[in-house]
Amino acid sequence: QVQLVESGGGLVQPGGSLRLSCAASGSIFSIDAMGWYRQAPGKERELVATITSGGSTNYEDSVKGRFTISRDNVKRTVYLQMNSLKPEDTAVYYCNADIVYFSGSYLRPVGSWGQGTQVTVSS
Repeated sequence: QVQLVESGGGLVQPGGSLRLSCAASGSIFSIDAMGWYRQAPGKERELVATITSGGSTNYEDSVKGRFTISRDNVKRTVYLQMNSLKPEDTAVYYCNADIVYFSGSYLRPVGSWGQGTQVTVSS
């Protein structure tokens, strides 16, 4: 079994910054892509940013130049540095990871999700 635990959300004024973290734990063999998604009230969950195990990144257009995704493969942690935050960035942010884990004598893949962390941008 694996678990993703997020931290770092909160209330921030427009123009401010927050750093989200998401740590993976459990019987992990390997982690491939990791990413951040968000879901605003009344909207569908959307991709924010992804990063491969090799460090290649991809961003949703509205966050390019403001958000930076990074990861620490030793700590099995993915980060999202969010700068120049806008009210429209308000959402619950979820991390996701493509994980291969030990299940008895087998290796099994799973797309795992964190529980979500609230980010509110408001004056």
